[in-house]
Amino acid sequence: MSEQSWLECIRGCGEKHAITEVVYQCEQCGGLLDVKHDVDALKQRSVGEWKELFEQRAAVRSGSYASGVWAKKEWVCPQLSLEDIVTFYEGNTPLLKVPTLGKHIGLSDLWVKLCGNSHTGSFKDLGMTVLVSVVNHMIRQGNPIRAVACASTGDTSAALAAYATAAGIPAVILLPHAKVSPEQLIQPLSNGAKVLSLDTDFDGCMRVVQELTQDPSIYLANSMNSLRIEGQKTVGIEVVQQFGWQVPDWIILPAGNLGNVSALGKGLLLMYELGLIDHLPRIACAQAQNANPFYLAYKNGFKQYQPVAAQKSMASAIQIGAPVSYERAVKVMQCFDGIVEQASEEELANMCALADRSGLYCCPQTGVALETARKLAVQGVIKPNERVVVISTANGLKFSQFKASYHDGRMTGMDALYANQPLELPADLGAVLAAIG
Repeated sequence: MSEQSWLECIRGCGEKHAITEVVYQCEQCGGLLDVKHDVDALKQRSVGEWKELFEQRAAVRSGSYASGVWAKKEWVCPQLSLEDIVTFYEGNTPLLKVPTLGKHIGLSDLWVKLCGNSHTGSFKDLGMTVLVSVVNHMIRQGNPIRAVACASTGDTSAALAAYATAAGIPAVILLPHAKVSPEQLIQPLSNGAKVLSLDTDFDGCMRVVQELTQDPSIYLANSMNSLRIEGQKTVGIEVVQQFGWQVPDWIILPAGNLGNVSALGKGLLLMYELGLIDHLPRIACAQAQNANPFYLAYKNGFKQYQPVAAQKSMASAIQIGAPVSYERAVKVMQCFDGIVEQASEEELANMCALADRSGLYCCPQTGVALETARKLAVQGVIKPNERVVVISTANGLKFSQFKASYHDGRMTGMDALYANQPLELPADLGAVLAAIG
């Protein structure tokens, strides 16, 4: 086989670049670039052969194919050598049925894809392994890249710092001051990255990092870089494979910078084009009400888009008012008959607590997605017996202070329906028996 991939403008300008070129936008129109694959070459393998190959690799426990991303190497970055790959065996994360929570919100076939069960605790590992591996290859080929850089709300910075230091590449992280959790802040610091805390929000950090990476020796690692999308697209492929190559009715995911929904759609569309699935699921994007430009654009049929000044949200990872992958995401929503819904701060906090009562330990972004599932079920948009997968984007342990504030009553202005505090008692059996009834 001679599978190849290249960069191409998403607006159809026809401009193409090698994936190893330091370029992020079309030089003709300014549109973002996507990685394109030689689908005719991929079709040289039959549907059955692809399924057999991926099933074999799912059983691998060491080497690059132990990664859920690199197990799909031919669909991600076929021309990269295995020696250049930087991996922490990301992907292959659990797909968990949650019947107790499903019963609470009116869905009998509810599943959660636990992408936070990954090396740095979020789905960002899926994209970062691809980006850093390609940069690793570029440096080995003599490209004078001296650092990789990103703006982040927390999870991207953790993934970049870990993968970059594993490859011996310096990482520069731009974070909005006092707007990420302490657990997220300590991750890139621990991995030795140069962390810069800027007096702005994420959108301000994104503006600065785009200016910084105009220097071609500092490589941009945000999701406007299409290499990130290639790794992240494997989450949808993995979900279908975990269901025995069956497509769920709905996939719901948090939406901030919109790279995740762009990637999800890209992976599923490739499966459809190659014949591994015969129909597409519907997709719902979930936004925090305090940072909801995609929701507002959806409400007017995507006829008008206006960035917003993102307000403070407990779902800090999606507290983004000017998403860079908006154009990509709109195309995906149109292909998948997509819906966008939003959740208030009180709604997302209570949904996280309700989900935790079902045995989960949800990050606030996942709370937004689960609340969207509940709302769509109440509205009758999602039928009670339809199979619904919610993408949990990060490990709840990164947001334990958010949970502590909920349970100890420090979240003012909201009704914490499921707050649970420890009872302080004397060390006396009678007191314990009285307390437990």
